[in-house]
Amino acid sequence: MYVITRRFPSLSSVSEAAKRAEAGLAPMLLAATGFKGYHIIDAGGGVGMSVTMFDTREDAERVKDRALDWIKQNLSDLYQGDPVVTAGEVIYSARPDVGRGASTSQTEARPH
Repeated sequence: MYVITRRFPSLSSVSEAAKRAEAGLAPMLLAATGFKGYHIIDAGGGVGMSVTMFDTREDAERVKDRALDWIKQNLSDLYQGDPVVTAGEVIYSARPDVGRGASTSQTEARPH
């Protein structure tokens, strides 16, 4: 899995950014090949973050420019400066195993 995080250190309204992203960016991401998930986090104090997940880096690269254009066109009035972007391959993951019940868990490690 490939994950991209964006941290907006100075958002005038995280909830407004989320509302706009739900209406405009989410449908674009949902239609993208390899898309796995998108989360918006209100970190408090005007700090907002997004986490976007894809199967592969190539899947993320295919939609990256369109997503950045959407952010600039639709959210630029809500933030100052550029978001801090971090991206990379997931090398370890621990999560509940949905198919087996609440007491078991699933882990995955990928070679470094």
